[in-house]
Amino acid sequence: MATTSIAASSPHPRLFRCRRNPNSAFRTSSRGRLPPIRCSSAPSSPQPATGGEAEESERRQLSKQSSWEAKDADGDDYLYRLGKEADNMNIAVGARAGIVDDLFVGNFLGKDSDIVFDYRQKATRTFEYLQGDYYIAPLFFDKVACHIVKNFVAHQFNIKIPLILGIWGGKGQGKTFQTELIFRAMGVEPVIMSAGELESEKAGEPGRLIRDRYRTASQVIQNQGKLSCLMINDLDAGVGRFGNTQMTVNNQIVAGTLMNLADNPTRVSIGQKWRESDITNRVPVIVTGNDFSTLYAPLIRDGRMEKFYWQPDREDIINIVHGMYTKDGISFEEVSRIVDTFPNQALDFYGALRSRTYDQAILEWVDKIGGHEMLGEKLLKQKKGEKLPTFIPPKQTIEALIESGHSLVREQELIMNSKLSKEYMKNLED
Repeated sequence: MATTSIAASSPHPRLFRCRRNPNSAFRTSSRGRLPPIRCSSAPSSPQPATGGEAEESERRQLSKQSSWEAKDADGDDYLYRLGKEADNMNIAVGARAGIVDDLFVGNFLGKDSDIVFDYRQKATRTFEYLQGDYYIAPLFFDKVACHIVKNFVAHQFNIKIPLILGIWGGKGQGKTFQTELIFRAMGVEPVIMSAGELESEKAGEPGRLIRDRYRTASQVIQNQGKLSCLMINDLDAGVGRFGNTQMTVNNQIVAGTLMNLADNPTRVSIGQKWRESDITNRVPVIVTGNDFSTLYAPLIRDGRMEKFYWQPDREDIINIVHGMYTKDGISFEEVSRIVDTFPNQALDFYGALRSRTYDQAILEWVDKIGGHEMLGEKLLKQKKGEKLPTFIPPKQTIEALIESGHSLVREQELIMNSKLSKEYMKNLED
């Protein structure tokens, strides 16, 4: 068997094997076999490249000044050092068009493998839904605005500026809502966290999450040119100590993480190797809570956290409640009468009054759609084009609101007087 070449006769040279045929012209000599003929596109020995081939090879190479081929002091290239320093777990970036070869990206359901990638990157909150003439307490506004401004221009002051603003006070006093109204007025897009994210089955996960959200707010400032901050709601509910509650490792890590942010607000690591050029923008931190005495004492010390106790006075309460009832046509004098009828109540109490007056109107609307037995079918199984009867909100009156207020007060007193938990455990007290 011999290997032959058709390079000379065909414009597309191909390597093939032919069977030995006694009638073929390609017959081996009876005196000895001919040496096989090798078919290859490249010569067996290196040949000097022509001018055109050298230029083509030069174009395929990266620039000699390219950072991708540069070596550091240890002899490692740029890609090795970048992968070692960064702890990037975002796999969605590596599967986007233009990042990897089109052969692996494909053209099925679009070019990007993660079709909701852009939507999940919206980590900040905007408050466009807060439409209306809401009242912002001047003292509250001044405190939050001053804290944000001081932290953004901290490099111009030769003073120690606390990174964290702790807003604390009684339950239902509108701490979070007032803060959101201020964000809306100032155009701030904060990154919001809640107390439920401060604990995890994995040790260290909440601390890492805080640092990651902090860096996210820093990227909003740097890349989008918008004011941003990190806000943690109900901090004492997540890391506070009440009575004999157990202290977990994550509670300690969260407190330590916040203290470290307050001490080093521009050097924040999420697990990667430290780099001298990795400088994070200073991001104001705002936390809310009811009782900061349950927090770790070094965390709330002066210099790290600025405390602000929020207790709205009568004027603030009347103005805020009047903003709730503006659409209902309740006058300022009528709101003052409601507040004076139910003194020493939290702001959420006056919001509950308005909600309670809707109960009777909702029950009447349920009867119109077929009664309680038809609720599941009417609400969840509507036919195409079928519409529910129009719900007409009840007209708010001062008498209805005061009646609802007395009902809520009776429920509050019943809870405080009954204390059924003691009734259930009375045998243990003997």
